[in-house]
Amino acid sequence: MTDLQRISIVIPVYNAENTIGRLVDELVANLEHLYALEIILVNDRSMDSSEQVCTEIYKKYPSSIRFLSLAKNVGEHNAVMAGLNHVTGAYAVIMDDDFQNPVGEVERLIEYALQTGQDVVYTYYDKKEHSLVRNIGSVFNDKVANLMLNKPGDLYLSSFKIIKHALIREIVKYDLPYPYIDGLISQSTDEIGRLKVQHAAREDGKSGYTFRKLVSLWLNMFTNFSVLPLRFATLLGFLFAGLGFVFGVLTILERITQPGLPQGYTLMFVFIAVVSGVQLISIGLLGEYIGRLFLSQSKKPQYTIRRAYLGADDE
Repeated sequence: MTDLQRISIVIPVYNAENTIGRLVDELVANLEHLYALEIILVNDRSMDSSEQVCTEIYKKYPSSIRFLSLAKNVGEHNAVMAGLNHVTGAYAVIMDDDFQNPVGEVERLIEYALQTGQDVVYTYYDKKEHSLVRNIGSVFNDKVANLMLNKPGDLYLSSFKIIKHALIREIVKYDLPYPYIDGLISQSTDEIGRLKVQHAAREDGKSGYTFRKLVSLWLNMFTNFSVLPLRFATLLGFLFAGLGFVFGVLTILERITQPGLPQGYTLMFVFIAVVSGVQLISIGLLGEYIGRLFLSQSKKPQYTIRRAYLGADDE
């Protein structure tokens, strides 16, 4: 076994009591004879019995499993960061806990990464079996990433991907409280590959990505990896200042040429309302940046590990 390539698989676990055990069984059965397998389960403070299930999985496969139990629910990207900080493999696969990433496709992804030697390989699908809200959010996230991260238009930022260990070492240097892993990847490398895979329907439960969590993820991209929103707010300010100047000149000319014409109170009200809205949005953006700077300076942790099962190094 020692001469096999060591591969890590990071799985953030949330309310997956009915799927995570079968998923690990299939991963071990299909991959353990091909690679020196390391599966890192990160329980993101699940509300069901995932904690107990993951503990039993660790006891069943002590040589292949590392299990991190987080003290607080921190979201997928923070949970993945916890796992990446503990990987030892030459490559690390990041995948979901719900069988939407078939085990056979995991093997294909590993083989493709080993063949190409690229720093990261993202997967993409002909058809995604996510909910409507998740699919709409993915489309919006993709378009924004094109602008914010200079992402190639044909690259889909899938959560199912494989990352080389050298790149992981760069990613985990980021210790601030709001990580966006795809943003960290785009800042660190251009050696990015794509592989088309199958996307299966979710076998149990529903996605943990609520609209609120999707908005939080977008804000991480907006405020942590680009100042473009601030520049956009500045441009809006100049635009409306220019419109205000033009409106003022037109009002003066109208007053001179047609002194008896009633003044446009409705237009004035609408103009003031729009300008006030732009000001509030700009102040909100500025406040978001300042708030995140404050939390970063106060060393808010990305995650807190309550219990860790790391084989011979159990804590």
